[in-house]
Amino acid sequence: MGTVILLRHGRSTANSAGVLAGRTPGVTLDEDGLAQAQTLVERLAQLPLAAVVSSPLQRCRETVAPLAQARALEVSVDDRFVEVDYGQWTGRELRKLGKEPLWKVVQAHPSAAVFPGGEGLAALQARAVAAVREWDAKLAAEHGPEVLWLVCSHGDVIKAVLADALGVHLDGFQRIVANPCSVSVVTYTETRPFVQRVNDCGDDLRSLVPPKRRRRRRPTSDATPGGSTGTS
Repeated sequence: MGTVILLRHGRSTANSAGVLAGRTPGVTLDEDGLAQAQTLVERLAQLPLAAVVSSPLQRCRETVAPLAQARALEVSVDDRFVEVDYGQWTGRELRKLGKEPLWKVVQAHPSAAVFPGGEGLAALQARAVAAVREWDAKLAAEHGPEVLWLVCSHGDVIKAVLADALGVHLDGFQRIVANPCSVSVVTYTETRPFVQRVNDCGDDLRSLVPPKRRRRRRPTSDATPGGSTGTS
């Protein structure tokens, strides 16, 4: 199987305003977010990306646009990577939502949280994990088991995918952080996923470049006792 870079969109106008944007149309990147999108071109310059996939929302498409243009890659949009449908919470200030009874459920027992008039976090995880695994299998079949690809999505979506990859119950997904324009990385194998990075906002991503080998070997599903040697 392959390796996916889970990219959260750059900082948006809703992020800087402290508003839960959800699926509100027309939410764009703010000035910092636009700058973050431009830096992705250099941050990922050494990585041989086979595909770029995105949530349909504007802030995600804006984030990957400079990267896709620089690589001459077409962005594939998949609705399963869209933001959570927060229902009646959409567009409200986060500081006010913190006073809602459901807020405590979202924090302590998110697997039971269903937003009024919207989506449940368990349903979110099911659709997002299915989409990641489907895309990974498809791209690995097309490009080989060392394929490296990227999907741009949203904070809660990425955290839910990481929780699954870590073998953590959804009730623990609030312990994971995904900042704007951060990358988290998961390698999928026949046995288990390997989480390589979480919430990485740095520039040095060279370790993600697949190693050059004279003979291609299928990546192992086994974990190395004592930890990785750092050679692959």
